[in-house]
Amino acid sequence: MKGKILVTGGTGYIGSHTTVELIETGYEVEILDNLYNSKEEVLDRIKELTGVRPKFYNVDLRDAEALEKVFAENKYDAVIHFAGLKAVGESCEQPLRYYENNIGGTINLLECMQEYGCKKIIFSSSATVYGEQDTPKCVETMTTGQSISNPYGETKFMIEQILKDTAKADPELSVTILRYFNPIGAHKSGLLGEDPNDKPNNLMPIIMKVATGEIPELSVYGDDYPTPDGTCIRDYIHVVDLAKGHLAALDHMTQGVQIYNLGTGEGHSVFEMVEAFDKASGKKLPCQIVGRRAGDLAELYADPSLAYEKLGWETKLTVEDAMNDTLNFLKHEGLTLRED
Repeated sequence: MKGKILVTGGTGYIGSHTTVELIETGYEVEILDNLYNSKEEVLDRIKELTGVRPKFYNVDLRDAEALEKVFAENKYDAVIHFAGLKAVGESCEQPLRYYENNIGGTINLLECMQEYGCKKIIFSSSATVYGEQDTPKCVETMTTGQSISNPYGETKFMIEQILKDTAKADPELSVTILRYFNPIGAHKSGLLGEDPNDKPNNLMPIIMKVATGEIPELSVYGDDYPTPDGTCIRDYIHVVDLAKGHLAALDHMTQGVQIYNLGTGEGHSVFEMVEAFDKASGKKLPCQIVGRRAGDLAELYADPSLAYEKLGWETKLTVEDAMNDTLNFLKHEGLTLRED
């Protein structure tokens, strides 16, 4: 066994895929999740894929007493911290809830780690911390925290700062911050995929709901951006590549703080994503051009060269792979594509 890992938010989209990769690589994994935006049946699907059903704690990170009990019962080699609220629009409507949940929960987690001698943490951050930059290509050395357009992004930035300050105070602590771009796709088996309990905010789950007829059409927020087809360009990374990035980070942890972008280094427009889904499914998604959304940048993508150089990590899967895997997931869920 390579080590014992606690995965917070491990029944969620990225957490579940990462858990599968960890188990398949020889780690012992335990999951802590309050199931706010995920389902417990994911544990059975992880078992179906790996032969192992991870030990599960239905605990909210804000419940300091329950969290401490988990740490008192276990000796963890590292924590991978995914747990948190993540809907951008909702964070603008309920900022206090986002600050209290995401930041408060992380502080409780770090205090437990400190008390029980766990010295390694990988944090699930986001490209939103870059805010508005002069260039669409994001490099880890850029200034962060300026012109972030929503409270969700602010919580990611603040947690990064908390982690940096905690590492400064404790030289034995190893912190790796992974800044994600736009995760898409599903496990090739169709057993795991993106299935949020709340209203979807990201492009791919909305495409999925339009494809199955749950949403009548895809709203494209603006087609007048300074991009080749007028729609916003983002860096879409297959969730399995993203999951593997956590394993690479775990294998290369050093004391202090390391920060890496996890993205493909290439951008795709909204129309390109729709076209890729149409091609994979053989159906045409109904789209409606609507007004721009406040805070949307024309173009944003990663410079992932540091992760390649330091972790030996790079993406292997394509947007086409992600579309085919998403269709496998929909099929596995018993969802049929709309006929119109």
